[in-house]
Amino acid sequence: MPPISPTSGNDLELKTDNQLEIESIDFFVRMMSMLGMPRSVGEIYGLLYFSKIPLPMDQIVSRLGISLGSASQGLKTLRALKAVRTNYVPGDRRDHYQAETEFRRLFANFIKEEIMPHMESARDRIDRMENSLPKSDDENEEFYKIRIEKLKRLTRAGSRLLPALAGLLKF
Repeated sequence: MPPISPTSGNDLELKTDNQLEIESIDFFVRMMSMLGMPRSVGEIYGLLYFSKIPLPMDQIVSRLGISLGSASQGLKTLRALKAVRTNYVPGDRRDHYQAETEFRRLFANFIKEEIMPHMESARDRIDRMENSLPKSDDENEEFYKIRIEKLKRLTRAGSRLLPALAGLLKF
C-alpha cells in the first residue's frame, strides 16, 4: 500500500483514493490532540483502526511516513493505554499491532492511567500552596484561601467521580 504523507497543516494526504483511511487518521489525530497526545499516536491508531490485519512497525512507519522513533514512542504510548495489542503472525518474528476498538475500555484506561495519577500530585501541590500562604494580615489572604478551597473541592470531586466513571465505562 502507498505511504501516507502529511501535508501542510493538520490534514493528511493518502497517495491513494482510500478516503476512509485518510479521514480515520485525521479523526484520531484530532481526538488524540484534544487529549494532549502526540500527533504520531493519533496517526498510528487511525491507521490501525481501519486495518483488517495487524501491521508490523516497519509497515506503520512506511505507510505513515514517520520516523522509527516516532512509531516506537507512539506504539509504546498506545500499548500503555491498552489502545493496541500485539498479535502473533505465524512465520514472522516481528510484533504485529492491532487497534483495540472497545472505546469504553479505552476511556476507562485513560482515566485510570493518565488522569488519576495526577490527582494525588494535585493534592500535594494544593498542600504546598496552602503552606506558602503569607502568614501576615496580607490583604489578599482571604482571596487566596477561597481559591485554594475551590481547588480542594475540585480535586475531592474528581477523586470520587473519576474512579466511578472509569468503573462504569469498563462494564
